[in-house]
Amino acid sequence: MARTLHILSGGAAQGLVAQLQPAFEQQHDCRIDGTFGAVGLMKDKLVAGAPCDLLILSQVLIQDLVAQGRAQAASARPVGLVKTGVALKAGRPQATLRSEDDLKSLLESAPAIYFPDPNKATAGIHFMKVLQALGLADQPDKLRTYPNGAAAMAALAQAPEPDAVGCTQVTEILFTQGVQLTGLLPAPHELTTTYTAAVAQDAREPELARQLIEALTAAAAAQARRQCGFE
Repeated sequence: MARTLHILSGGAAQGLVAQLQPAFEQQHDCRIDGTFGAVGLMKDKLVAGAPCDLLILSQVLIQDLVAQGRAQAASARPVGLVKTGVALKAGRPQATLRSEDDLKSLLESAPAIYFPDPNKATAGIHFMKVLQALGLADQPDKLRTYPNGAAAMAALAQAPEPDAVGCTQVTEILFTQGVQLTGLLPAPHELTTTYTAAVAQDAREPELARQLIEALTAAAAAQARRQCGFE
């Protein structure tokens, strides 16, 4: 029976793992079982005892888990930087996002705003602060929140409002059919997150996890990382 590599990962890495998965599974005669979502929720799953060999989370959370003895410090490797962007439904004319005023105007005019969990997701936590700074947070009738960025973008793609707007990490926008990246959050609201991979302390397949970390961070995967939104 093929070995199973269990992954708990932020949604930002889902597209990258998906690109490398077929070749990795064939090369190592294994099966990847990945759970992707808000990084805070992935941490909660690990702490609750979910099977995990490999973690791909924000650098801050990996450091926290290392300090708790739940991730192997020596195994930690940065996968790349991910910026936070603004999404529109596919086919809609692009919006200009050079300034805070541009962003506020776009969000004010949107009939609905789709974004990830403002309590557990990196982009959702940040974007709620942006909405508060712009004076737009107190509009429950137009704010649509979802467990993670991928779910939020999938909902945006199917949204009945043609002028709906979404915000999450660039990787999740690029991964979702039916939406398009129109720009990054402008100053002073930018957010760049470093994603880091590490072997879980209680991994049943630690060597397989280390091999996937090598594949994710290898020079040969540089183009795949760029295509998926990592810098």
